Formats: sequence, structure tokens, C-alpha cells
Amino acid sequence: METRSWEIHRYSRNQQKKERDTVAAEYPLTLVVNGEEFATMVCTPKNLEELVTGFLASEGVILLNKEIRKLDIDVDRGFAYIETTRPVSSASHGQKRWLGSCCGKSRAFYFQNDAATAKTATDQTTFSPESCYQLMEMFQAEAGMFKQTGGVHQAAIADRNGIIKAYADIGRHNALDKLYGYLLREKISTKGRVVIFSGRISSEVLLKVSKMRFGLLLSKSAPTDLALELADDLNITAVGFVRGDRMNVYTHPERVGVFSEGGVTIE
Repeated sequence: METRSWEIHRYSRNQQKKERDTVAAEYPLTLVVNGEEFATMVCTPKNLEELVTGFLASEGVILLNKEIRKLDIDVDRGFAYIETTRPVSSASHGQKRWLGSCCGKSRAFYFQNDAATAKTATDQTTFSPESCYQLMEMFQAEAGMFKQTGGVHQAAIADRNGIIKAYADIGRHNALDKLYGYLLREKISTKGRVVIFSGRISSEVLLKVSKMRFGLLLSKSAPTDLALELADDLNITAVGFVRGDRMNVYTHPERVGVFSEGGVTIE
């Protein structure tokens, strides 16, 4: 289950009472790739196939979903067993590590597979400011698990018509990996589409957006300087603090404009 009920003592000023609260579940999942333990992830126990697929793609272990020959998840024991059509590359081999749900140090290009799989965005689709505001409003309206627990991040893919798919997880990187896995498993194109994210735009987040081939990222939170340097270099439009009818466009503002009969003009 992705949430649990927990008895709490709720205080309001000097008054207190017992109540039941809903908290997010935290679940360790160990990935065994081609017979070797690869990583242990701390995640929300839902959409695990998408999570594993997206994580492996983000780590450079696979490029396409068809490169996964077999994927079995033992939910009770917390293990995912994966067989791939090719060996794990030397760039990934030996990098077994614990991936916590908290915000850790960004890897940026510290790992060779990040440099190999991060791509410069080529999609130049433009979204109007009003579209950005409306999409964020739709995104927040769908954040059911966050409203229940206050303890998860959310990532979604959208086009100008609305949200296409959204995922939630206790780990911000996990939410993006679930989205990546969905794109690969369902063969969804990112052209003309945008990533919407609930958390801070770190360099790790920006790299995952790059690997998914998106040109525009909307977040309700703040960016870091390294993330913005990467966004600038990788031709990604990073937009933060999308709240109400306000937002900050930090890089490549040409993707955020207003439409006219003659095409697109930039505000």
C-alpha cells in the first residue's frame, strides 16, 4: 500500500486530541540486474515496473524498453530481478549504491553515464504563459496523494490540452523515473509536451528531464545554479515558482510566448 493510517496527537494551541492521520509508505526495492545486485531504492510501492524501467534508462543501463528481456518484482521480499539483452556497461558496473528518498548531493556529470545519456533538447514547441499557469493548476488538482500525506513529490507529462500522465513518489527522482519508464514502456513521444514537477529543480532533476528529451520544465519550486547552467547548455527552458499567474523563466525564454495569427511572438 502506498499510504498507511497512523494514530497521532494533534495539537492546536493548547488543545490536543487523538486522531488518525495518513502517512506515505516508504519501501526499499533492491534491483538485481543480470544476476548482480545493482542498487537499492527507497520509494513509494506503486508503479514499480515504470520506476525500474525509468531508473535503468536514466542510469544508461538500457536505451529502449525492448532491451529488458525480463522484469520480475518480488513485492513481499522487496527485490526486482531484471535481465537485459546486453551486459551492463562498464560506466554503470560497480556503482551499486543506496538511493535515499531525501534530497542528496547531485551527481551532475560526476558519472560517465550521465554525460553519455544527457541530450541537448531540440523540440522548440512554445507554450503561452497562460497555458503554463493552467497546466500547473491542473497538476496540483491531481495531487491526491500529496493532499493526503504532504510527503510525496509528483511529476507529470502534459501538452497544451492538459495532463497526460502523472506519478507520485516519496523520492523526487523516483517520480521522474516513473514518468521516464512510462514513456519508454508505452512508446510515448515527448515532442510538443512538457514536464511538470513539484519539487526543486536540482541538477539531477534537470539531467533526468534532458534524458527524457523534453525542452520545457515547469516547477512550482526554485532551481539551483548548477541546474540552470546545465539547462542553459542543454537548451532546456527551466521555469520555476509557477504559482497562480506568476512564474520565473530562467533559461531559454523563447519557448514561453503568446500565440498570434502570424505565429508566435515572445513577450
